[in-house]
Amino acid sequence: MANILGVGIATLDIINHVAAWPAEDEEVRALAQDIRRGGNVTNTLVVLSQLGHHCHWAGTLADDASSATIRDDLVQYGIDTTHVQQIPGAHAPTSYIALNAHNGSRTIIHYRDLPEYDAEAFRRIDLQQLDWLHAEGRNVEALAEMLKHARRQCPQLPLSVEIEKPREHIEQLCGLADLLIYSRHYALHQLGAEAPAVPETAADTFLRQQRQRTPQAVHVCSWGEHGAYGLAPGGELRHSPAFAPLKVIDTLGAGDAFNAGLIHARLAGQGLVDSLHSACRLAGDKVGQRGFHGLPTTQALQD
Repeated sequence: MANILGVGIATLDIINHVAAWPAEDEEVRALAQDIRRGGNVTNTLVVLSQLGHHCHWAGTLADDASSATIRDDLVQYGIDTTHVQQIPGAHAPTSYIALNAHNGSRTIIHYRDLPEYDAEAFRRIDLQQLDWLHAEGRNVEALAEMLKHARRQCPQLPLSVEIEKPREHIEQLCGLADLLIYSRHYALHQLGAEAPAVPETAADTFLRQQRQRTPQAVHVCSWGEHGAYGLAPGGELRHSPAFAPLKVIDTLGAGDAFNAGLIHARLAGQGLVDSLHSACRLAGDKVGQRGFHGLPTTQALQD
């Protein structure tokens, strides 16, 4: 299996399961509460680790008790934290999440005062041992420097970037990756008021715009209940339907599971259509369970 480095954040998630989203100034009782590690890249690494890959995380942690909980969780899944920067006197980023038990939707309030991972720390990593580098599209200026450094040091190392939110100057990351994974939210933001109403048409329009900017990359966009779309260099639009579970239980991290399934499939040499299928299947399985532990990855990626 592959050696994979992920660059991004880890959080402490405090999840309250509620019967329905409360009205403003209303007090409700939670049906249940979970406290667990979150963060896009670390979620993706946990799934990839369960698929048998050797995963390493490059990010920052504070020195408080919540950060110890985050590190312990990653160690449980075999995630190497050698490259983590520990910041004294800070607090772990915390997401306060209301998870609607009726439909699985989630509302998140996030607090963060922890500095982001910096390019100087990244340059100390031995990239020669890696088979894949995946980064969360945030901390744009520093991440651009990291990706440029990786390209200079290891020209053949596959680089993937998740573009989830329309952050300032994030478009500059697009020209630095081999695989770009966009969210529906980002795609619709880029299309603006002229976005086509039909999902396939909207995805096709967006992905072709992105390919004009970065023609050498593979472009993929997840589209929620409509599955995912992809466009390879010089190719036609490809699509996989979504795979809904019997019951929607927990939508948190579905996109992170999708990313893991896509990376795993590409490492295995799958074509774009099969890769989209594998990623959507894994994301659907994630939505049908709480958290990532014991995610039925084998079944998801063999169907």
